[in-house]
Amino acid sequence: MFPTIHIVEGDLLDQDVEVIVNTWNRNFIPWWLLLPQGVSAAIKRRGGYEPFRELAKHGLLPLGGAVHTNAGTLPFRGIIHVAGINMFWFATEYSIRKSVRSAIALAKEKNYRSIAFPLIGAGTGGASQQKTLNMIREEIEHSEFDGDVIIVKFKKCNCSMKFS
Repeated sequence: MFPTIHIVEGDLLDQDVEVIVNTWNRNFIPWWLLLPQGVSAAIKRRGGYEPFRELAKHGLLPLGGAVHTNAGTLPFRGIIHVAGINMFWFATEYSIRKSVRSAIALAKEKNYRSIAFPLIGAGTGGASQQKTLNMIREEIEHSEFDGDVIIVKFKKCNCSMKFS
C-alpha cells in the first residue's frame, strides 16, 4: 500500500494520469486579473477557462489548501488546485508540504488512482527545484495514497523540425 512514484522531465499536461495538480495562489486575486504563468497559463491555453471559473467560486483558500475542479477540455478527470504560494508570491516549506498533503487527500477522496504534480512553488514561488522535489517526494512517500504518482520537472519541448 505504497505509492509508485515516477520523476520525469516534460510537460505536466502531457502525463497519462486521471488528475493533475495546479499550483495556485490563495484565490485572493481574481483569476482573470492575473498574467498567465507556468502551469496555470498552460491549463488556460490548452484546457480553457472553465476550471478557473469553477475555482473562483470557492473563495479564499487557506495556504496549502486544495480545491477540485473539472479539467475543461483537457483529457483528465479533474484538476486539483493547491494554494502553494503565499500572498507575497513565495512558496515556503509549509506551503509546499501542506499542498502535497491536501492534494493527496483530495485525490484519495475522489478515488483517483493516478496523479501528476508539478514542482510546487519552484517557478513563480521562487523555491529551489531540488528542495521542492525532495519535499514533494517525502510527503508522498509518507502518505497513504496507493496509486501512481508522477512528479514532473518541467522541460520545454524543443520540437522545431527542420526539413531539407
